[in-house]
Amino acid sequence: MIVGVGFDLVEIERVERLLDGKGERALARLFVDNEVAYATARARPAMHLAARVAAKEAAFKALSGSESARLIGWKEIEVVSRPGHAPELVFHGRALQRAEVLGVRRHWLTLTHTDSTAGAFVVLEAD
Repeated sequence: MIVGVGFDLVEIERVERLLDGKGERALARLFVDNEVAYATARARPAMHLAARVAAKEAAFKALSGSESARLIGWKEIEVVSRPGHAPELVFHGRALQRAEVLGVRRHWLTLTHTDSTAGAFVVLEAD
């Protein structure tokens, strides 16, 4: 049974401007170390960071529906990318608590991007 769905698009240029203006502070506020390491090892880090922002926003939407869900922080949703595997979400803190309340047993994440936009779609599934 599907218990949550979320979709989001992020302009890559917006993330580039954020990084130009806030740099390390923005990275530390929005991403866990593994996400930053993954993105900065790529030719266009902002494109990969934008995809992760979109994934986090899509996950926020999929987890929504309670006052406590509104308090989920950026770093409580992590996008994990491993070579040869589809990207995955890892929930921490309040995001994990909300997923447990919803009975989430599986999740589905897809990321995409063009030269200008990154997108993500999240589906949360319970038994």
